[in-house]
Amino acid sequence: MFFVINLPFYALAWKRLGTEFTVKSLISVTAVSVLTGILPQGFTIAHLSPALGAVIFGCLTGMGLLALFRHNGSLGGLGVLALLAQDRFGFRAGYVQLIADAVIFSVALLLFPPERVMWSVLGAVVLNLIITFNHRRDRYIAT
Repeated sequence: MFFVINLPFYALAWKRLGTEFTVKSLISVTAVSVLTGILPQGFTIAHLSPALGAVIFGCLTGMGLLALFRHNGSLGGLGVLALLAQDRFGFRAGYVQLIADAVIFSVALLLFPPERVMWSVLGAVVLNLIITFNHRRDRYIAT
């Protein structure tokens, strides 16, 4: 489903961010889609506190997305829109993602228990702070 949801963003990425970005993003989304099905078969965690899990998620995902952004790729969707906003308007990608997350979490509060949503918010805040403070395209331009 993750792969299919991202299909419209590939056309936008191809047109606005180029072939290299689109191909790397397509490979990344495909890898996440495949690994999401395979990983639970060989990796389980018996116990993890929600707070620690949220922080670990935010750190690992933030660093992973940062690596993708630095190497001219993304996980599609909102990442494509965030990078376009940063390149076009100078509005940091992390802030774009944080605003989108705020909308998503507001809707989630209508569907899920508030405690569960708040742990997800913690993870998203950590993730977006890592991107916000570390991602600047001007750092990756050779002079």
